[in-house]
Amino acid sequence: MKLLKNVQKLLLLNCRNSVKQRHMTTTIKAAPHDQPAITSAQLDELERNVLMRHHKNNVPFIRQLVADLQVNRGQAEEETRQKLAAELQQLPNATHPRLLTYDNEAMELAKFEHRLQPERAKEFSELARTLNLCRMEHLGNYTGHKSYYLMGQLAMLEQAIIQYALKSLTQNKFNLISVPDILPRGIIESCGMRTEGERTQVYKLDIGDCLSGTSEMALAGYFANRQLTERELPLKVAAVSRCYRAETSGLHEEKGIYRVHQFNKVEMFAIATAEQSEPTLEELKNIEIDLFKQLGINFRLLDMPPCELGAPAYQKYDIEAWMPGRQMWGEISSCSNCTDYQAKRLNITYNRACDGAVVYAHTLNGTATAIPRLLIALIESYQNGDHIQIPDVLVPFMNEQRAITKNKKVPETKLVKFIKTA
Repeated sequence: MKLLKNVQKLLLLNCRNSVKQRHMTTTIKAAPHDQPAITSAQLDELERNVLMRHHKNNVPFIRQLVADLQVNRGQAEEETRQKLAAELQQLPNATHPRLLTYDNEAMELAKFEHRLQPERAKEFSELARTLNLCRMEHLGNYTGHKSYYLMGQLAMLEQAIIQYALKSLTQNKFNLISVPDILPRGIIESCGMRTEGERTQVYKLDIGDCLSGTSEMALAGYFANRQLTERELPLKVAAVSRCYRAETSGLHEEKGIYRVHQFNKVEMFAIATAEQSEPTLEELKNIEIDLFKQLGINFRLLDMPPCELGAPAYQKYDIEAWMPGRQMWGEISSCSNCTDYQAKRLNITYNRACDGAVVYAHTLNGTATAIPRLLIALIESYQNGDHIQIPDVLVPFMNEQRAITKNKKVPETKLVKFIKTA
């Protein structure tokens, strides 16, 4: 795996991109002609990593471009370099050696059980409908598919979760930043998410920009073309934002608010040195574990295999909560170490203290709370007859209320069929 990292560094040196903050255009810095040639063995290792991660395999095309560089000259050579640079940007990050034996299965590292599960637990949608707390049905005419309204005490609970998470993050020395929801596509792609193609999860606007899928992208973009000092690192920031996802699912277990097109999320983002990045990932993971322990839900910690890392992550932890109404584990959080993958594409650097060299930083991200799925886990776990108990840590953020009961302040909505009379 060390060879793979060296190969990727060589490739990015040959065709390095710099992001211009104002227009987000990509420029290519041509490499000197005496750069060492990329060998077939190095490309073989790149391809093994791509296939292991179930990523789109563009290495055969890269091989052809590398071969073309040996014969092309002048304008043709420059065009080939441009194409090669674009293809290199699509390669995934290297993979942590620990994950190489995982095949396609996540490794369960720990399980946390804090409460007995209710007998004959009801599913979130049924509970929310009974208590008049959420509307998800018959919204297509004015909000679109996979939308929802949270009402009354459930809307209060959403805000309580956000404030609870922010209190924990500020205590852990995170600085809060309010971020934009509309971003240039270059920022999103530099973070490792594709904005084109049939399977993209990104909403694109007519003006060419995109709706942000997570505040990680806006936070990373905030530091684009920034040169930090080593004493500033690790630098930790957090944001509350609306997240927009074009993803869809027809699976029965993902019905309701489990997979929706927009939701609120509290996100952690960190910039670190290479030596700090793994300890910083452990810090993000432990913050998430502590948040969910205090909420008193049952959850487990997973070390994710290569095929679940996406493009930017070197390693990733997921946290899944037990949802008793659905009788399933559902992902509620994750944290990733992206090493220098995003920093190279966004030109985030720092001055190394020992020798003054300017080097690429490492970036990391983690979900403190993703509201809809956490609401499912809480409501299904804390149901008690005709009411929902509120976790003790959230009571101070709920005006000292300790239970959620039927909402009688917001009228229930019912469909009425109008029949024209003769």
